[in-house]
Amino acid sequence: MLDIGFSELVVIGVVALIVIGPERLPRVARTAGHLLGRFQRYVAEVKADINREMELSELKKLRSTVEDAARSIEQDVKTGVQEAEKEFRDAQTALEGVGTELKQTEEQLKQSMAGITTPHMGTVLPDPQAGSPAQIAAPLEQTMPVTADAQAARAESEDLSPQLELGLDGAVATAVREQN
Repeated sequence: MLDIGFSELVVIGVVALIVIGPERLPRVARTAGHLLGRFQRYVAEVKADINREMELSELKKLRSTVEDAARSIEQDVKTGVQEAEKEFRDAQTALEGVGTELKQTEEQLKQSMAGITTPHMGTVLPDPQAGSPAQIAAPLEQTMPVTADAQAARAESEDLSPQLELGLDGAVATAVREQN
């Protein structure tokens, strides 16, 4: 603060004793001490205010930096989400296109299979959505006479159907039937 040495204080004290006198000197010294204390407190408050302002400005800078980083992260996340949504929509569109192609292929196969005849019977293959084999065979039996050979083949296929469902081929199914 002020650069006052001991010798200078002694000179000030002697001058004050001569000018003020010994009776009022203690009161003046007390008042000077109070004023000096107030002055020191005022200087300390000013320093604290300046420090607070400096810290506040640093905090504001830090706050703006953090807010900028948060905005940047938020923007990156939004961009990532939008890209993921776009990829999802593209994949969904591609899957829908494949599904449409599969349906069209299925319809084409149904249309092409509708006119195919079996070589051993000379009949048109039934529609798979028509029902069970018995339901399909009923109209055929009404239009064509059923021979004994056809009845035997039908009975044999009905006997073998559980084995065929299990994945057994004809030879194994015949061997199983013969054992029974």
